[in-house]
Amino acid sequence: MMMYKLLPKSNTPIYDDFPFRPEMISNDLPPQEFLKEAIFAAGSFWELETAFGRVDGVVRTAVGYYGGNLVKPSYKEVSSEGSTGHTEAVKVIYDTRNTSYKTLCKVFWASHDPTKKEYLKFGVHTHYRSAIFYEDEEEKKQAQQSKVKQQMKLNRRIVTKILPCHSINISGFYLAESHHQKYYLQRSHIRLCECLSLRSAEQLADSHLACKLNGILGGDEKTAVEGLQRFAGRYQLPDETKFVLETIIQELRVKQALEE
Repeated sequence: MMMYKLLPKSNTPIYDDFPFRPEMISNDLPPQEFLKEAIFAAGSFWELETAFGRVDGVVRTAVGYYGGNLVKPSYKEVSSEGSTGHTEAVKVIYDTRNTSYKTLCKVFWASHDPTKKEYLKFGVHTHYRSAIFYEDEEEKKQAQQSKVKQQMKLNRRIVTKILPCHSINISGFYLAESHHQKYYLQRSHIRLCECLSLRSAEQLADSHLACKLNGILGGDEKTAVEGLQRFAGRYQLPDETKFVLETIIQELRVKQALEE
């Protein structure tokens, strides 16, 4: 009879795995049957979450810790010489009618340097790695094909691992602390978070609007104004949120004018 070893439990505050629930503030969310999830790791999770947030068809994103041997770890535990075996990862929920797993793989490759030798030290000196976690054989096939194409394009050794999501050695995906979620949205535009009532890690991870705003604000400032204008016209937003968005747009325009 196969025996399974129970994983040790962390003594630090817990951050539950997030169920994606309907978000009433937006009328742009697809029915549940069109949603799929995927998990990627590419060094720091801040940049990768931002890149996925800019993809049409990506509904929600969240940063967290994946693949380790400790239940519900903290950042301090994960980053301590990679001793827990977790990696910084991003969970993506996407609408299969508007984007594909193949497209997500392309965004993944474009978001980081998959040839960095530092990723080979994962679990020894670092919790950073480059990895695609596949759900089934079709995703495995698409991930491998995308890796071959990227290898030919770069003509350098890619160290990215392609790994199954389900394994008795993987403890699950655990949300990172709230200040890591939607980092670029929170860093300079906390007023937007406040007027959208985004405070906890769960709220930030569960928000479609935060996903899109983080993608816009984490990108090039020159395209942020246009992106925010499209955002304001696309969603049903509270008046306070519209006012804050317009203020940010005006501030960005002034900044750009001064830099020209």
